[in-house]
Amino acid sequence: MIPGARIIILGRQGAGKGTQCVRLSRHYVVPHISTGDMLRAAAREGSELGLAAKEVMDAGGLVGDEIMIGLVAERLEKADATTRGFILDGFPRTVKQATALDRITAQQPIHVVIDLDVPREIVLERLSSRRVCRDCGTNYTAAGQEPSPWICDVCGGDVQQRADDTPDSVNRRLDLYETQTSPLIDYFSSRGALTVVNGVGHPDHVFKRLTDSVEARR
Repeated sequence: MIPGARIIILGRQGAGKGTQCVRLSRHYVVPHISTGDMLRAAAREGSELGLAAKEVMDAGGLVGDEIMIGLVAERLEKADATTRGFILDGFPRTVKQATALDRITAQQPIHVVIDLDVPREIVLERLSSRRVCRDCGTNYTAAGQEPSPWICDVCGGDVQQRADDTPDSVNRRLDLYETQTSPLIDYFSSRGALTVVNGVGHPDHVFKRLTDSVEARR
């Protein structure tokens, strides 16, 4: 275990970040803070923030900096994050968010920033075929021969394609990533905080690369 580990995982959505972040959070015993999960929960609850975020996400866009900065700052003040550390998944997405995070974590700086690198064409294929249980969130992959209706094996809920997983929405998000999020690579590289990890291959092999990268930064 790394006491107080504070890790950022960057990379295109669909690069397998979510699954690997969950594994890392269990491995290092720190909370996995996924802004995507936080926003979807707010959308389900129907709050003003959630409804505004849902409209942007359904259109394939990225939620604005001020909303995201406030959301993350509030989360990082909670006891589990301040005492044990955290893994940030989905934040920061812009240089403005990164500079805000520097201020938020000034007393407890980030230990390592990992760019989980997966080519765009692989991400597009993965997300376009992804299906999700509406009730429990279990992920499935569509192969073209799925039952209708598709029932979740875990909880019996409806398995559906998310509104933001259509090819058009995915391509818009990837375009936004290239223009807004890619500059983060330069931002963190210039500070000597960035490590690039190959995200292609068996999940266990990718996980080993991630933990090796964290250990190398201790």
